[in-house]
Amino acid sequence: MTPTPAFFISFYTLRDLFDNLIQSLGFGASFGWMAGLLAGISISFLIINVMVMSTAFYTWFERRMIGRFQVRRGPNRNGPFGILQPFADVLKLIMKEDTIPDAADKPVFTLAPIALLAPTLMIMIVIPFGTYASDQAFLSNLNIGILFIVGVTSVNSIAIFMAGWGSRNKYAILGSMRGAAMLISYEIPMALGITSVLLLSGSLAMTQIVQSQSIWFILVMPMGFFVFMAASTAEMSRTPFDQIEAESELGSGYNTEYSGIKFAVLFLAEFMAPIVTAAVVTTLFLGGSQGFDFLPGGIWFAIKMFVLIFLLLWVRSTWPRLRIDQIMGFAWKILFGLGLFNIFLVAVEFMVAVELGHTKDDGSLTTEYMLIMAAVNWMVTIIAFVILANFVGKKKYHRPEPTASPLANMGIGGD
Repeated sequence: MTPTPAFFISFYTLRDLFDNLIQSLGFGASFGWMAGLLAGISISFLIINVMVMSTAFYTWFERRMIGRFQVRRGPNRNGPFGILQPFADVLKLIMKEDTIPDAADKPVFTLAPIALLAPTLMIMIVIPFGTYASDQAFLSNLNIGILFIVGVTSVNSIAIFMAGWGSRNKYAILGSMRGAAMLISYEIPMALGITSVLLLSGSLAMTQIVQSQSIWFILVMPMGFFVFMAASTAEMSRTPFDQIEAESELGSGYNTEYSGIKFAVLFLAEFMAPIVTAAVVTTLFLGGSQGFDFLPGGIWFAIKMFVLIFLLLWVRSTWPRLRIDQIMGFAWKILFGLGLFNIFLVAVEFMVAVELGHTKDDGSLTTEYMLIMAAVNWMVTIIAFVILANFVGKKKYHRPEPTASPLANMGIGGD
């Protein structure tokens, strides 16, 4: 067990710091509750500001990279290389008038942006950034950390529906209803992808999941990784699953009536989602902070997150948007079936490992057996994708030769 580095800031280190400070000021042990309160306020302030600043720079990075992908410059006016563009955007939105429609349900309309942003911030408190130590998360190592994440993220569908319903706008309501249906549908494949991780790790705690990855789970069960990543992309409403905000037919969707700081909070939550998703995927499938010894575990965690964020950005800048029927069909016809099949495959392989004695004293699988699982699962995944592409996917359509209508006077004998 690697000791916690002294520089790592968590709820426990801050509580001990404030406790020592309170005692040094002459207060007794009866004021211990104040140390916990100050530590909670401090860690909340830290998480909010770190995530907001990270999201601000991510918006700049995304706009610059999409500009490169699409052969244009991207933001380049404010600051060197446009680095101050996020701050200019925030200042502009703060100065804009915060309008609320007369017919809107004002409490619901106001609470919707907060309800969408708060769950995204809450996820970060249980992510283990350090190397295996139980207190190397911002708040705590919950023994049900992954269930906490699943439960918190399910609030997003309620928040989006609140935004549409509170606006009293038909386009906003249609967009929120479409979004709620999509988010609820994709929560099921996402849970199936997580279930396969729990089968191999034997724990719901995020730190235990990291410890069990002597071989990264992305190598052991690529099908589970694909299911989880596809479902997570849909949960973020990112291309090609961005039907919640479909400007081509719904204006701006659920956020049509929002302006000013409320509009900024909604988009803060949207752009923060890839960062949080990358942190969760790094923990579940990429070994968390595991890496070579010449760099600290936190640096390896950040590198893996950056690679995932870049891949999500690559998909967004190159793939076209799907129709809503294609999105829903992909969830129920493809991801749901792949998720169930992956769970069955992993469960059978784990049962065989137990029967043959390829488990350690703590119940986890040996590294040699996980390598065998990786080889088998990659072959099965490739075969499954080939079958889906050739038999389940639609056949290529041949465009018929256009024929002129006799009513259009375009024929040879036309007047």
